[in-house]
Amino acid sequence: MPFQRLPAASHSVLTAAILTCLATCARADSGPFATGATALQTNLLTILAPVAVIAVMALGVAAWFNRISWGWMVGGVAGIVLVFGASQVVTWVRGLFGV
Repeated sequence: MPFQRLPAASHSVLTAAILTCLATCARADSGPFATGATALQTNLLTILAPVAVIAVMALGVAAWFNRISWGWMVGGVAGIVLVFGASQVVTWVRGLFGV
């Protein structure tokens, strides 16, 4: 019996079904990796919070006494804000795209 070709509509339906199954399998919202990653992020932010405070104070003093430019100080503070606000930024962006 020769191989019969499927109509084009069957291909798109089959492709949609496969992609839906793959997307469902790829979601790891409550898996062990997500739990471990969340715990690691929480622990790192807890440890780095006092270090960030000291870094902001050191950058401020260095900029105040003109050892570094104020641009470096602002850049350092902006980097610290981005590191500590990363989860909120990701949540905000995911909310924008409805993910």
